[in-house]
Amino acid sequence: MRVLHTSDWHVGRTFHGRDLLGDQEAVLGSLADVVVEEGVDVVVVAGDLYDRAVPSGEAVQTCVRVMARIRAAGAELVVTSGNHDSAARVGAFADFAAAGGLHLHTRTDALHRPTMLEDEHGPVAVYGIPYLEPDPARHVLQESAEVAGAGEISSRGHTAVLTEAMNRVRADLAARPDGTRSVVLAHAFVTGGAGSDSERTIAVGGVEQVPGSVFDGVDYVALGHLHGPQRLDEHLRYSGSPVAYSFSEAAHRKSVWLVDLDANGLADVRRRELPVPRALAAIEGELEDLLEDPAYADVEDCYVSATLTDEVRPLEAMRRLQARFPHAVHMEWRPAEGKATAPLHYSEIVRGRDDNALAARFVEDCRGAEPSDSERALLDEALHQVSAAEGAE
Repeated sequence: MRVLHTSDWHVGRTFHGRDLLGDQEAVLGSLADVVVEEGVDVVVVAGDLYDRAVPSGEAVQTCVRVMARIRAAGAELVVTSGNHDSAARVGAFADFAAAGGLHLHTRTDALHRPTMLEDEHGPVAVYGIPYLEPDPARHVLQESAEVAGAGEISSRGHTAVLTEAMNRVRADLAARPDGTRSVVLAHAFVTGGAGSDSERTIAVGGVEQVPGSVFDGVDYVALGHLHGPQRLDEHLRYSGSPVAYSFSEAAHRKSVWLVDLDANGLADVRRRELPVPRALAAIEGELEDLLEDPAYADVEDCYVSATLTDEVRPLEAMRRLQARFPHAVHMEWRPAEGKATAPLHYSEIVRGRDDNALAARFVEDCRGAEPSDSERALLDEALHQVSAAEGAE
């Protein structure tokens, strides 16, 4: 059996205010081509299908079209919910969807009930562990443990609830016929993984990581949550997000894992890179150099983050940047070392200065240069009008 491991679609997310639905549909739609080209039997999505608990109608329809293409290409889909998703919404109509080949695993109390698939070597059990918020998940798991006559879940935190979840998975797997292979989907921060700027923290009480040993005893663990593709162990991997959601991901090679299971379990894992709708580029220098230097021609069609090193903050810098780099989405001003004024305490700033001097100092702090004569005249006129209005009251 061949499994395609993906996660963290975050459908509906924007990138510094830019709508990404078109990019997302193009990349995710290409998974259907991978299914055909690679003979994929099942596509697993390890959480964060959407970027919001209540996704827009356009985001939902994008997901519907992508999944329909994957299913039409011949693969089953197994999906679990992540920390960005609403488990209840993603899992709505799960029983009906399963009849059409879309298997939704979003219920904490049912995480030990796998989707059962078959190949020429026998059964494969695919378990979906949704994102487990520690305290609510502990409560649900404790209630079901009491019904089954099991003991109390004594510890708290991510490790405790994931350990309990995996204990239930292993117990179910042990009760199945010998030779049953197993895949687990889980949305968590596993120790050893490298994060990026675009993940929402799942820390509770300062602790968000869980040890990889929690997931021992199964053939393959398809992890979600971290946006960079990475291998923690041969059977324990993050696919990463299919699209970059921060400039910290500029060096990522967005991809999916193709996982082969044979009669004995995990046989092979290899990477398949995904198309990049628009690359990311970070550039730095004085504004005029960035606008004129032919060396930057290669990034004119990229999403651009620009760091300006001018001694004085340039006026209308973003508008001017976008004249050359139409997809510039982020800019910051960071004067060359030694040019920035050292910060002063509030009492030092206001001491001995009238309103006109304070306003001029504000402009200087914001831009790195004193206001011009014409700007001082505008400030003086504005302050005069304020004083006149206050005197008339």
